[in-house]
Amino acid sequence: MAKKTKSKTTGANMPVPQNRDEAAAYVKVIGELQRDIGRFEADMNDELAKVKERFEKLAAPRAEEVKAMTEGLRIWAEANRKALTNDNKVKFANLGTGEIEWRLNPPKVSIRDADNVIKQCEAKGLTGFLRVKTEVNKEAMLADPLKARLLSGVTIGTSGEAFVVKPFEVELEGAKQ
Repeated sequence: MAKKTKSKTTGANMPVPQNRDEAAAYVKVIGELQRDIGRFEADMNDELAKVKERFEKLAAPRAEEVKAMTEGLRIWAEANRKALTNDNKVKFANLGTGEIEWRLNPPKVSIRDADNVIKQCEAKGLTGFLRVKTEVNKEAMLADPLKARLLSGVTIGTSGEAFVVKPFEVELEGAKQ
């Protein structure tokens, strides 16, 4: 049996305007369709907000109950930690219906007044705590493409051309906030 050949027919059944008036009509219809899509999105988001609010109201009392029970369980577990962790040999306890565990939070560094900390590091010779970052300035290369092209590995190109349809739209005064 012979293998069927596939052919691409991109745009074969696309409507194509035949003159300037038809093209203008296309732009008008595209604008109307885009506004319809915008209304659909706004309606969808309104409905989603209502659904989300309804379920958040249903979940809120349960979340509060979980929070209170978790805190009570933590207090009980701390009081019984030695027995639960086999004399602190493990960091968890299996209760049959689930586990409780103690985790160490990773250490973190907080910096206030970073400029002052940098000056202190430099003054005390603690440059190992400082990071120097060198990176290529692409904006400068775009500003001077002739010099930038002299570097191997650098190509200054264009991102191509895009076809954009912009139907005329007028916003109502005070409608957007």
